[in-house]
Amino acid sequence: MHRVLLAIAMILPLLATDALARQAQPASLFLSSLGVNTHNDQGYNASPYVAMLRYTGIRAVRDGGRNLLNLIRLHQQTGALFNIYTGCDVRRTLDAARALAHANALLSVEGPNEPNNFPISFNGQKGGGNAGSWLPVANCQAALYAGVKRDATLKNYPVFHVSEGGAEVDNVGMQFLAVPQGANIKVADGTKFADYANPHNFVSGHVGDYIDNMPWSAADPILNGPWDGLYAEYGRTWRGGFLGYSQAELQTLPRVTTETGWDSRSDKGGETVQAKILSNVYLAQFARGWRYTFIYQLVDAEGSVDNDGLYRKDHSPKPAADYIHALTTILADKGAIGTPGSLDYRIANQPGTVHDLLLQKANGTFALVIWGEQARGSNNITVQLGVKAATVRIYDISRGADPQQQLSNVQSLPLTISDHAVIIEMSR
Repeated sequence: MHRVLLAIAMILPLLATDALARQAQPASLFLSSLGVNTHNDQGYNASPYVAMLRYTGIRAVRDGGRNLLNLIRLHQQTGALFNIYTGCDVRRTLDAARALAHANALLSVEGPNEPNNFPISFNGQKGGGNAGSWLPVANCQAALYAGVKRDATLKNYPVFHVSEGGAEVDNVGMQFLAVPQGANIKVADGTKFADYANPHNFVSGHVGDYIDNMPWSAADPILNGPWDGLYAEYGRTWRGGFLGYSQAELQTLPRVTTETGWDSRSDKGGETVQAKILSNVYLAQFARGWRYTFIYQLVDAEGSVDNDGLYRKDHSPKPAADYIHALTTILADKGAIGTPGSLDYRIANQPGTVHDLLLQKANGTFALVIWGEQARGSNNITVQLGVKAATVRIYDISRGADPQQQLSNVQSLPLTISDHAVIIEMSR
């Protein structure tokens, strides 16, 4: 194989001259975007989470604000940072956020979780659901944002919006981060809600099958498809059809996903497909501009039929945990690169189901992640570099964290890509 690759590199030097300069992103930034949901807030034993978070390398955790000592212990033992959501007891949420911030364990503060499914009460008024007004939801979110931003300890931490705001029954502005002038809705112009939009664009969506490009489509900021994506929450709301941002504005709207997932029993493909889908979700979301992505959830829920965890109820890892472990181990970075460089490359014969993401580590090493989202079959592609790479290591996350090949002085790399990630690590 080594000789074949070198021969192709010698035969095809001219093809590499039309390679494009691609700007890398810091590997550390990608790694920090990986999140997961846990249930410490609901009283589950948090002790097993330590080994799970260490193994998967996941750095961001979403949970409620109760049982703070457990969250602080988790931070101390894993380095994880916490996004906490409110139940519309704003004062209690701010107190919890300050405690986490003082322990250097806070990532962000989030508004109410899915008020369409879990109606809230704020200042004695009920809101959310499928019939009543959402004005109390809007007032809660506005109060949370104002409380964070005027607090000396919390003011620099981001606020995530209400999730599933596209379900608002009356137009109270959940489709905006800040209500624009002349909006003519129930909330005053200029009311500020959040720093980041927050859909629950579950990759399983309303598809009912395992099809090509599911993660890539769910992450599309302007697609009006069978996912509760950014467009359906912030472009034109899916329940009431209220207008929000234009398609051009959605492309650059700051955004996070605080829940997405794939059930290893009720969704198609079992645990193996779940592993491929969820590792692809992290990559597609980051490549398409999502700052954080929280998979639902870390462990299959006890006493529930849900099997969407990265770990089974007995705390044994599913293949999804193994794939994510391989991904974070291969891309592990001890520092953060200040200004990432660029790499000249092109992918010949790249079909619409093959995607790429260029990362760079603090030591200057490039990591080109190429993943397939083809539900069946595979594609043969060729990565052509503008300049020969002195050393190339090729990893396949389905086979663990060790390199499958190591090559020298390579300018052209033929690869077969199917439904998961391959990582090409290059140094000049």
